[in-house]
Amino acid sequence: MILSRNDKCWCGSGLKYKKCHLDFDKKLETLKNKGCVVPTKDLIKNKEQIEGIRKSAKINNGLLDLVSENIKEGMTTEDIDKLAYDFTIAHGGIPATLNYDGFPKSICTSINDEVCHGIPSKDVVLKNGDIINVDATTMLNGYYSDASRMFTIGKVSDEAKKIVEITKECLNKGIEAIKPWGFLGDIGAAIQEHAEKNGCSVVRDYGGHGVGLQMHEEPFVFHFGTKGTDMILAPGMVFTIEPMINGGSYEIDIDEDNGWTASTVDGSLSAQWEHTVLVTEDGLEIIAK
Repeated sequence: MILSRNDKCWCGSGLKYKKCHLDFDKKLETLKNKGCVVPTKDLIKNKEQIEGIRKSAKINNGLLDLVSENIKEGMTTEDIDKLAYDFTIAHGGIPATLNYDGFPKSICTSINDEVCHGIPSKDVVLKNGDIINVDATTMLNGYYSDASRMFTIGKVSDEAKKIVEITKECLNKGIEAIKPWGFLGDIGAAIQEHAEKNGCSVVRDYGGHGVGLQMHEEPFVFHFGTKGTDMILAPGMVFTIEPMINGGSYEIDIDEDNGWTASTVDGSLSAQWEHTVLVTEDGLEIIAK
């Protein structure tokens, strides 16, 4: 349907088209005619949706803060999962990971050479020298937010400290590469350059993703690639950046027994940091971290 200037905007804001997304659509059309890949309208969040995602993220950020305050040597990953579950439920949210495609827990806990999707267990006890990623996704009133953090347990090796720090720097490089009306490929290019410059590798099998109305949406966010390629970053897009960086090869194996946990093939350490970000007219907003 073709909208006239005085029709209500397609985004659901209730505003007239001319006051809302008319200029936005003209800009996308110009870019599309130049051969650029542009986002579809369903990838553009309106103010009401963005506010819903922010409220979800408040819970998600809170549970990761709680983990940060309590995580220590001697805890089991099941203990961490219970902290996250209880906090989320107490604040009116739902752990989106729980029972997602059969995943049995409320968060992912990936230790040392585990790349992602580690399953919390009463049998896995945190030890001095471990590094662990805690990945949480929260749903509140139909809106989703997603973030993960790395934690070091006790005194860790220089190698472990390096992979955690380099991965956080890779996340920051990816975020710095985001420019409204820039390219999605700029993110992956910046992450790959920084990782490889520091003797690390970027996991190819996983990446970031759109998020907000569903747990996983388009676009897929590669953490490696070429600057000036892929989809246009239009204001209103919400997605995760979550580089998984390995100290050795980027190749991974999936645990045959549980079908979820990915680990490095060569046994090298791996780390991940994740933020949910919103592209704005003048930059970006980090929503979940």
